[in-house]
Amino acid sequence: MSNTACQADEEHLRIVSVSLGSSKRDHSVDVTMLGKRLTIERTGVDGDYSKACHLIAQLDGEVAAIGLGGTDLFLVAGGRRYVIEQSRRLAESARVTPVVDGSGLKNTLERETIRWLVDNGELTLAGKRVLLVSAVDRFGMAEAFSEAGCDTIFGDLIFGLGVPAPVRSLRTMTIVARVLLPVVRRLPISVLYPTGKSQESERPRHARWLRWSDVVAGDFHYIRRNLPESMAGKVIITNTTTADDVALLRERGAATLVTTTPELEGRSFGTNVMEAALIALAGRPPEEMQPEDYLALLGRLGWRPRVLRLTEEGRDGTSTAGG
Repeated sequence: MSNTACQADEEHLRIVSVSLGSSKRDHSVDVTMLGKRLTIERTGVDGDYSKACHLIAQLDGEVAAIGLGGTDLFLVAGGRRYVIEQSRRLAESARVTPVVDGSGLKNTLERETIRWLVDNGELTLAGKRVLLVSAVDRFGMAEAFSEAGCDTIFGDLIFGLGVPAPVRSLRTMTIVARVLLPVVRRLPISVLYPTGKSQESERPRHARWLRWSDVVAGDFHYIRRNLPESMAGKVIITNTTTADDVALLRERGAATLVTTTPELEGRSFGTNVMEAALIALAGRPPEEMQPEDYLALLGRLGWRPRVLRLTEEGRDGTSTAGG
């Protein structure tokens, strides 16, 4: 980031995630990373698109980086990237400060998370039934599950569009994405993703797919809305979880929770927030960052997935996907 007003204090960087989600999930922490003090905030606008645009415009030039929460800017499949139209207009509310949606970090951190879990014996994934609720916003994770030899269902049609059609291969997922995403990217964000108060509700229309799986992975809002009464023995791989979310998963019997982003004062922030933090630390615009740049920063920070054993079953390694 070259000579912007947000860098007036090089030792103290402010990172703000502007989320279309519920304001009840707002959080703020002060941390030190690589010798710099960071204030990391999440501000929800309860689904108010105009308010999100206005807030991003207000923050422009005043903060080091902005995360775009409650939506994706880019959807990725088969080497192609599709821009969600409403998200693009949100991001363009800032003219100086970089705005990121977490996609750069998802393609690196989340892919490496799956490999790390296997290589370090935290989870045995080969042959396990995995539900990834959406692949097009986490294609790195989708590819990693396939590489690990999982029996994977990609739930993009089910959870994103309400079409009860599981996709069972990356090749098929790529074909579906190339057909649908040019149209889907023009739909309102609220049609594609839980925003505002809908993030707080449970509507387990698609709970059967969570019951089918050994491992449920991906966006936590999709997961939470569709939680069945029992998640006994299951592994959840996600992020953006609060203390209340952890308590809910424990209550439903989930054995293990893995968050791809670190816990900061009782919750894991979304990848958009963490990518914004890395962009601020790197002092470079997002378009110049390559996967190896993110990995190098993550290595310097010593970031590792958080593996939280929620039950005795999880702690003794006997959960369905446990290593």
